[in-house]
Amino acid sequence: MFMLNERNKKILCAVVQSYINFPDPVGSRSVTKKYSFGLSPATIRNIMADLEDMGFLTQPHTSAGRVPTDLGYRFYVDSLVAEGDYYSNIDILQGIYKRLESLKNDMDTLLSETTKDLSRLSHYLGIAISPSPDITTLKRINLLKYKADRLAVVLFTDEGLIKNKIISIDSEISQKDLNRIAGYLNSEFSGYTFDEIRLKIIKEMSREKSRCDSLISKAMRICQDALYFPYSALFVSGLSEVLELPDFADLKKIRELSRAIEDKHTIVKLLDKLSESAGVQVIIGSENTLEEMKKLSVIVSHCKEGERSIGVVGIIGPTRMNYAKAIYIVDNTSKLITKMLAGK
Repeated sequence: MFMLNERNKKILCAVVQSYINFPDPVGSRSVTKKYSFGLSPATIRNIMADLEDMGFLTQPHTSAGRVPTDLGYRFYVDSLVAEGDYYSNIDILQGIYKRLESLKNDMDTLLSETTKDLSRLSHYLGIAISPSPDITTLKRINLLKYKADRLAVVLFTDEGLIKNKIISIDSEISQKDLNRIAGYLNSEFSGYTFDEIRLKIIKEMSREKSRCDSLISKAMRICQDALYFPYSALFVSGLSEVLELPDFADLKKIRELSRAIEDKHTIVKLLDKLSESAGVQVIIGSENTLEEMKKLSVIVSHCKEGERSIGVVGIIGPTRMNYAKAIYIVDNTSKLITKMLAGK
């Protein structure tokens, strides 16, 4: 990493901020007019050339101004975070708390509505994922015969999640049997995480081989199928907002964005990994592991209940993003949800 002196840092941040404000290559005269650095356009031009040689800026074509690279954005974002008080607008979040507070007992709906607010406030994609299924704690399970060989499962969790699932069952099982099975599962497994329940089921089923037709064995198999969720739920809002941005003016960029959104499992894996870190996480362009997202930036923060992560909220947008505003919105939204859940 190149070391920058204070003068070069200020010029780099000025170029990045100018390009964020207006998506045109930034020239030295433009920087001279907008910022009072006390330097001539020629001096600023030389500094910008040095910054290009170091990889912080690039020139789209000869005689054009310069635009930030991912490295330039990274330096800019790190500078914002180091300053701390980089954006302040309390009014922007007014009204969200009261609306979301009424949804705190239904985490899926809460996260879904949160993505709409994130998108509306930022004009980028609002994203959220529910807690990892493995750490989700069962509160209650309801079983309802849906068809002769189909069963509707409704799972209620301590985190406020309500999960629904249709699974196959033995057509001979009656609703009366299902009620008995649900009662048994609730008495045995309420208060355990899905991962703990799966381990207990494996032990129980190994002891039940001699009673494979018993109600308990059927209960074990139903519970095993009911708790299988390979991925956290992903919520995305605001595609129409993003497509209005000049950064997505051509079809190729729109297709790249669409592919990134469609590859939900990969995004969930990325967000799950980011949720392991404290505070706001910013992934810029080429730092993304997913190929379709290498021209996008991701800003996320996890919401907590006590010491436990109960979801991730964030924003996806172009690398030419208003990072100060986006970080502020994501950070304060996650803190708002954390505070809200603490008051359950």
